[in-house]
Amino acid sequence: MNDRTRAFSPDAIRGLSDEEAARRLARDGPNELPSAARRSIFRIALGVVREPMFVLLVACGSLYFALGDAAEGFMLLGFVFVIMTITFYQERKTERALEALKNLSSPRALVIRGGVERRVAGREVVRGDTIVLAEGDRVPADGVILWHGSLAADESLLTGESFPVDKTVWDGTAGMRCPGGDGLPFVYSGTMVVRGQGIVEVKAVGLDTEIGRIGRTLQALKSEDTPLQKETARIVRGFAVAGLALCAVVVVAYALTRDDWIGGLLAGITLAMAIVPEEFPVVLTIFLALGAWHLSRSRVLTRHMPVIETLGSATVLCVDKTGTLTMNRMAVRELFAGGRSLDVSCAGDEPLPEAFHEILEFSILASQRDPFDPMEKAFKRFGDDCLAHTEHLHDDWTLVHEYPISESLLAISRVWKSPGGDELVIAAKGAPEVVADLCHLGEREIGELAGPVQAMAGRGLRVLGVAKAHVRAGELPGGQHDFDFRFLGLVGLADPIRPGVADSLRECADANIRVVMVTGDYPGTASAVARQAGLRGNGEVATGADLERMDRPALERLAARVNVFARVMPEQKLLLVNALKANRETVAMTGDGVNDAPALKSAHIGIAMGGRGTDVAREAASIVLLDDDFSSIVKAVRMGRRIFDNLKKAMAYILAIHVPIAGLSLIPVLLKWPLVLLPVHIVFLELIIDPACSVVFEGEPEETNIMRRPPRALGEPLFGKRTVQFSVLQGLVVLAVTLAIFAAARSLGRETDEARAFAFTTLVVANLALIFTNRSWSRSIARTLRTRNAAAWWCAGGAILFLGLILYVPFLRGLFRLATLHAADLLVCAGAGVLGVVWFEAFKARAARSAPRPAAGG
Repeated sequence: MNDRTRAFSPDAIRGLSDEEAARRLARDGPNELPSAARRSIFRIALGVVREPMFVLLVACGSLYFALGDAAEGFMLLGFVFVIMTITFYQERKTERALEALKNLSSPRALVIRGGVERRVAGREVVRGDTIVLAEGDRVPADGVILWHGSLAADESLLTGESFPVDKTVWDGTAGMRCPGGDGLPFVYSGTMVVRGQGIVEVKAVGLDTEIGRIGRTLQALKSEDTPLQKETARIVRGFAVAGLALCAVVVVAYALTRDDWIGGLLAGITLAMAIVPEEFPVVLTIFLALGAWHLSRSRVLTRHMPVIETLGSATVLCVDKTGTLTMNRMAVRELFAGGRSLDVSCAGDEPLPEAFHEILEFSILASQRDPFDPMEKAFKRFGDDCLAHTEHLHDDWTLVHEYPISESLLAISRVWKSPGGDELVIAAKGAPEVVADLCHLGEREIGELAGPVQAMAGRGLRVLGVAKAHVRAGELPGGQHDFDFRFLGLVGLADPIRPGVADSLRECADANIRVVMVTGDYPGTASAVARQAGLRGNGEVATGADLERMDRPALERLAARVNVFARVMPEQKLLLVNALKANRETVAMTGDGVNDAPALKSAHIGIAMGGRGTDVAREAASIVLLDDDFSSIVKAVRMGRRIFDNLKKAMAYILAIHVPIAGLSLIPVLLKWPLVLLPVHIVFLELIIDPACSVVFEGEPEETNIMRRPPRALGEPLFGKRTVQFSVLQGLVVLAVTLAIFAAARSLGRETDEARAFAFTTLVVANLALIFTNRSWSRSIARTLRTRNAAAWWCAGGAILFLGLILYVPFLRGLFRLATLHAADLLVCAGAGVLGVVWFEAFKARAARSAPRPAAGG
């Protein structure tokens, strides 16, 4: 270690002030690479122009102009701008949600500003910032290393070299240079810290970084369509092909039977407009984007949209203990030294007995001086309280070397030098059995130690062993086993259960979701915490050693029955995930470390910790918990179920309403009746359908039984057999009622415009009835009316208002080719429209009496 490393004091860094950082951010812009430009009004309009509905509207308007009906033509073209306005509103709402998600998903960076450490979005890092790096972090910007402890980085992103490169400390003069090779005092944006920690001063951000120069000409890649998007695209294509084929049949049939090609074209275009369900992809995009935004407001960040489809399918949640089920706010609760135990939580204001001073002293020496780890913070707080004004606190000692914790050795040792001392002092802490091995304890001593360890673990405490050693100043050995350690004792730390965890675990049990605790802690500690949290199970605890020695079938059987896994190494999580998947479970797995990444990637739902998690874990996961709270996972599952439920309801409604619209466009042609629906009527209906299927259903509150039913099957389609059957049946009943009203009006001698007014009014009322009945497939309309959904009332009120205008304003009535209806006529239409959904309400009531059913079928 060079002189600059020894002279540097991380505690003395103050970094930039908040005001200076804000000025630099405003001057230089955010620390990010170019991305796809936000869609302009022109681009959104261009997208609308490409839609089939727009083309059909323009074709209809042009026909009316050719026929000399300018008013009808202008009205249809006017509707084009109305639809563009609605589409623009929906697009902007979606983009605002995605922009907010982008800001949240920016990699987090730990910076020192005004002497205080805080996590900020990577895009807010500025030139001159001081950043703290630790193992698993992605470097947010290019910079020089002011201090480090065994720092190494994976720079393969920039150099293609597969091996990590070791770092050194900046001499204060060297300028930034290109990456490549060991011994450089520089770190580069986008690379990954794979070992150690360091403090870095930022020298370049954004496009001025090494990766920024490489990617200056690149734009963001287009994301792949989700399975739901592919499913809806197939459905829309199928409807489009059928619509075009029927359109051609109608044009020819109409023209040949009535000798009216212009009328045939209008009838054909009307049918095409009625059949093509262009709402499907729009609704899907809005639901996924706004669903991800709603999740983010619950402190859950969605990194990959398809996970929203999967959340409602989760059958197993594999979660960490520390920080997820517990608060990750450690406090020293018990000490064991010299054969004596001391419960410090009961000591009150009594001074700490002298016999326990040394174990606390070396617990602190084995920790960071300014710690980030909750356990090390607990040691420091306890030492400041109990060892103040004693010789056991050593703020003037110098750290010489650190032996970090590794997969093969779950202990850490720190080497210190006192001012003027000839000897080096080594403090070690770690798993009790590992520290006992470092101290070369005999079988009898290890056996004597097992009792206190098990007793402390049984009380739910995190147990660590502490040891010390001395060596003469000079060359240090290569490993911790080469020191002559003396065992000092045990420290037990408590980590309280998070508030709300017990309720969330009960909610999971009600929802048939199994919760599995996976921890690196002692089996006794894990079992005690499971009992305190209310985690259900058979009481059996499996360990990482059990996982290692089992063959695959045995492991799968174990994973099927055990809910608590202790002493599990991070890489063993992958074994557990694969075993659960082999048991046909839909697995959600939490993780925070570099070695958790394979398990997070393999799980159906990888959940990374946003607070304590590494960037490697966050990038491998599909969801990031910004608050590391187990209750947030349960909220995400609940919201995932609600989103999928409401999406199915919206799609079912779209399918149902298109059946009568298509039928009313086709059947009159086949029966040689006057046309019931004209293009202008279908456009009017679209102005109700579009906001209803997106805004109304997206904002629908969750079903009361949403977390009291089994998870849906993974990959369950939106249009399952049951959904299609009931949607089509809804549409056919509405079609039959509307056709009956039209036929009855004609048989009573009413003029065509009057009969059309009867049918159209009935269809509008039936459309609103379909919206309200499809708000829930388990509750009646009367009950859903008591559930707040302001958008539904705005939609219904707007539809009734505009229906009134086109029925009673002469100019509009003429454009829509309708006649005025009297009060009694309106009552008949309203009754007939509601009658179209009465059967479904009766079905829901009967189903509720017999057995609970899923909200949206399938």
